[in-house]
Formats: sequence, C-alpha cells, structure tokens
Amino acid sequence: MDGDAPKERRTRVAKRASAAASDELLAKPPNDSAELHAWLGRAMEVHVSRTPMVPGHSAPMDYLDHVFFERGSHAADCLVWANRGGGKTYLGAVATVLDLVFKPGVQVRILGGSLEQSQRMYEHLRLLFESPVLAGLVKGRPTVRRLALTNGAAVQVLSASQTAVRGTRVQKVRCDEVDLFDQAMWDAVQLTTRSLRGPGPWGDIVKGSVEALSTMHRPFGLMQRLVDQAQRPGEGGSDAQPRRVFKWGVLDVLERCTDEHACDTCTLYPECRGRAKEDGRRGHIRVSDAVAMKPRVGRHTWESEMLCLMPKRSDCVYPEFDLKAHALDDAQVAAAGPFSRLIAGLDFGYRSESALLLGGLDACGRLVILREHVRTQTTVAELAGTLRAWSDELGPAAGQPVSMLAIDPAGLAASDQTGRSAADVLKEAGFAVRAKASTIHEGVNLVRARLAPAATRPGEPATPRLLVHRGCTRLLECLAQYHYPVDDPESLVPVKDGSDHACDALRYLVLHLDSHAGAVRVREY
Repeated sequence: MDGDAPKERRTRVAKRASAAASDELLAKPPNDSAELHAWLGRAMEVHVSRTPMVPGHSAPMDYLDHVFFERGSHAADCLVWANRGGGKTYLGAVATVLDLVFKPGVQVRILGGSLEQSQRMYEHLRLLFESPVLAGLVKGRPTVRRLALTNGAAVQVLSASQTAVRGTRVQKVRCDEVDLFDQAMWDAVQLTTRSLRGPGPWGDIVKGSVEALSTMHRPFGLMQRLVDQAQRPGEGGSDAQPRRVFKWGVLDVLERCTDEHACDTCTLYPECRGRAKEDGRRGHIRVSDAVAMKPRVGRHTWESEMLCLMPKRSDCVYPEFDLKAHALDDAQVAAAGPFSRLIAGLDFGYRSESALLLGGLDACGRLVILREHVRTQTTVAELAGTLRAWSDELGPAAGQPVSMLAIDPAGLAASDQTGRSAADVLKEAGFAVRAKASTIHEGVNLVRARLAPAATRPGEPATPRLLVHRGCTRLLECLAQYHYPVDDPESLVPVKDGSDHACDALRYLVLHLDSHAGAVRVREY
C-alpha cells in the first residue's frame, strides 16, 4: 500500500498537469496562422501540410486559415477542389471542431451529396472530440446526427434534400462532394446562413458562410460551374464577392519521399520531378500508396480525380472536344473565311431551351459555328427573325444568304391548334428547311468525325473540321458537358439534362452536311 502511494501521487500530478495544459490550450483562440498550425498539433495531434508542391495550388492549411479567421469582407465562402483521398472531408471536420470550440453558440450544418457522405465528415468530427483536450467540452452524449458543446455551439448532419435544407438558419454550412448536388439543393443552401455576434481574431462577429468541398467529377458539373464563376469576379453585380478557391492534388499532400523510391524508376516522376524529396514536406498520403494507385486507372481519371487538372471525360459523348483546339476568337474566325455557304441547325423547345446555330463552310469544307441563340420560351417566329437578322448581316460576306436550315424532324408535325407545323412557319419565312430521320448515335458519329478526323496522309496531323466561335458560350459548354448515363455504360442515348439541345442542333446540321457521303442512311421528308 505504502509502495503504491508515490505512484498514485505521480498519477494525480500528471492528471493535474494534463488538465492545466488543456485549460491553457482552450483559454483563447489562436491569433494567426502560425499559432493555429501549432495549436492543431498540440491539441488534436493534427499535422496539416503548409506548402503545396504544384505552383498555383493551395496547401490544406490555407483552407483552415481562411475559414477559421473568416477571411473576406462579407463572408468566408469558399470552394475546396481536391483529389480523392486528399483529406477534404477530414479537414472539413477539423474546421468544424475549430468553429465549435472557439466560437460559442455557433451552429454548423454538414450537408453531403448523400446522407452517407455527410456522415463521413461527422464521424471524423466525433473521433476528434474524443481527444483528451476536447472530450470535456462535449455536452451530454452525441447522437448519430448531432453533437453539442457546453458553450452552446452545435453541429448537425442534414439529409441530402431541399426539405432538410429549407428553414435552416445557421452560421456555417459545409457541403461535402458538392458535385453530386443538384442545382436546386445548392440554390436552397445559399439562403441558410446568418451572422452571430462573437468577437475574436476573426472580427466582432462570426460570419455566415457556405463552403463547397469536392472532387471535380463531371465536366461542367456543379463544382466546375462554381469554380468558373469564382474565377470571373464581378459576375452577379459590381458588389459580388467571388468565392475563394483552394485547390490541391495528390502531389500537394504527399509525405516526404525517402531513398526507398528512386526517381529514375518512379511512376510519379513525370508529375513530381523529385520535389517530394525536399525537406519540410509533411503530407498525409504515402508515396508508396500513390505509386500503387496510378497504374490502376487511366490517364484521364488520374489527371481529373488525383492531379485535379481537368474534369473526367470518360462518359462524355464528345471526348474529342478540346476548348483549346476547337474554339476560335474573332481574329481566327476572320482568318478562316471567307465562307462559301451559310447553314443553320435548330432544335425546338419552349419551356426547355430552343437552340439555333449558324455555321459557315470554308473552301476546304471546314464548318465554323459563327452564332448561337439558345433561349427558353422562344417561339418559332422569333427564331426565324433571329436567323433572318444573321442572314442579312453575314449573307453578303458569304456571297449568299443562309442556304439550308436543318431541323428536328419533330418540327414537321402539324400543331393540333393551328394545323401548321414549325417547318411551315420557317419555310414561309424564306428558309430552305431540311429534316432527316436518323438515330442519335449516327449523328453523333458524324460530329465526332469532324471534331477529330483521321489524318489524310501518314505522318501528318489531323486538323479538326468543326470549329466554334468563342462567343457561342452555351454550345461550347454543352459540347463538354454532354454525356451518357454514368450508371449504364452500354447506353448510346445521351442524358437529357439541358446540355442536349445545343448539341442536337449541331447534330442536325452536321447530319445534313455529311450523310450524303454514305456514312449513314437517312430518310428525307
């Protein structure tokens, strides 16, 4: 018994010292980025990379610094575009811990592309609060979807639905894998935040903010649209503040490489160039794991989901489309002329988009799309007026007015109310209307052949025979976004999600140009 007394005293002393250290860590918030980084290591044993490997990328610590100190004049809104396994879900949980601990009364909501995704961030958070420093702050027992602290702060997981989002009034919403959100749910999230009085190194109030964290899965999906908008300041009004974008890939979160991996035989060397061996690196992904993953996937998947260079294009209808190769500015369009013919393509819609395209053929048979008119709630008569204006503007330069208008065969059907078809209205406006029956796949193949034709001579590069003026922004967007069903790899029918209308107008146009060569058999009405 007496022999145990010194041990018991040492235990009590150690507990008091540990409690004192915890009290010191929780007494006041870190005042700058260096203090924040040190606090994470001491209080949570979380070590976050502070230096990106790739020029122009961010370090994960940059994200935590931004959201904790709430950088930004009005809100701390931001986008985190990171690779798979890049730690974005975990870091979202770390950011939530910092908010809850140091911002009394703050309310945080976690919203994922699915409830399962939301739960992943929440599980990380619950484990972090099991640390000796933080465990005493938790009020009661956390539930499967909610955790509260004794200071009045709380976090809750939301279901991935508009119903769960609407009516929410909180300070912070963290949206994980936002590329899986639909637009309506993302729009609903934007009106959920409110500021809270609470002074600290972030200012006098805790700002309301919405964060989007995601790998960029889909070309021109929600995440890419958000990133594009953030890189175009001023959209939405002169006072609009663009969201800050934090981007990192697998290279930026690699651990320091050792002599175990020789650069001259390493599969990562083309991207890394030996930079992972530099002193001071402290990423969380092991070099051996990255080396093992790279050969398992194709180049496009590796570049989009691990290097964060571009969206994945494996399900695209037109994977050959490349903005750099196929988009022309004014000077390039002028150099491509003069055009021997003006031709047009039209896909009908009213509640959905109507898409009218005007193209020019040069002496070599290249097709250049010169104008687009893509609108909802547009009548056939209005479309005819637009095409007439284009014809008057460009017809003399081409030597003749629009010589052909290719339309959806559905436009031949007579209206139940008027007894006249859309084709009748266009013919009466003076246009040579053409409509041909074919499968979508047949027309798509003709468009693909123009985007990436075969070389005519051995050793010579093939040049595209389909180009688009940069002013046709909707068509350019749709060419990149148009895709087949992700969950049905055998399907040859593209998804009708809005990107199909401009692509259909282009398909009708190209079908009439190229089907005569025998590439497809069609029936003309």
